[in-house]
Amino acid sequence: MSVSAACPPLQDCVHVEGDLDAAVALMSVHGAWSWALRQVVTTALHKCLAEHPEALIVDLSDLTDPRSESAPTWVAAQQAAAGVEPVLPVALCIPPGLPLADRMQRLCGRGQLPVFARVRQARVAVAGRLPGTERLTLTLPPEPDSPSIARNLVGDACLAWELPELLHRARLVMSELVTNAVGHARTTVTVGVCRRGGGVHLSVSDGVHTPPRLLPPIRPQRNRPLDDRGQGMRIVAATATAWGSLPTRTGKVVWATLTGPR
Repeated sequence: MSVSAACPPLQDCVHVEGDLDAAVALMSVHGAWSWALRQVVTTALHKCLAEHPEALIVDLSDLTDPRSESAPTWVAAQQAAAGVEPVLPVALCIPPGLPLADRMQRLCGRGQLPVFARVRQARVAVAGRLPGTERLTLTLPPEPDSPSIARNLVGDACLAWELPELLHRARLVMSELVTNAVGHARTTVTVGVCRRGGGVHLSVSDGVHTPPRLLPPIRPQRNRPLDDRGQGMRIVAATATAWGSLPTRTGKVVWATLTGPR
């Protein structure tokens, strides 16, 4: 199969973005289905599942697939999402009347891999399927005391949820995430902390699309000032159980999950 010229470069045919707390990820696929596009989609799906949002919506409204050749890819995605812990719900968005919509409904049924006509409908349905989650959010200005305020929010949450073993690690990670956002993005940030099983999920969204960088350790040089920009993410990587970044419509969201002793 040749790659369609309607979608160059091919990587631009797949776009993934999260909401402001990285709870629901939206993957949009554009162009004509081909073997090469399948490779790009599969890679993006694996990366998205590794980020482990609370749910995944795959928007296929602009996918050209008259023979429904992409169907096995979406079935495999649902099976992979069912194998993670906790289970990650997946929903498809396909305009009604298309052969792919009919085939997916026959293959999976509405319960296992639901198909919706519009993204808005999928968001409402997915939100209704998510388990009740204890969540706290706060919007902060790009000011020096914002990391301290966010740190206190996380500390209060850990104590309220009886997770004292995560208290200091969670406060440290949130402080570094907000410090990084305030120092580099210099925009208003939205911080969130939610309980996921026996752990916590932290998120910080800002108004800049550039993802955070994990820089190598700095080696001080004589007569040269020490530049520690980007080093906060090394602390996040070393302290959190997992962390990552997703683009959003207005910038990006950086998240971190903490579970058990580390």
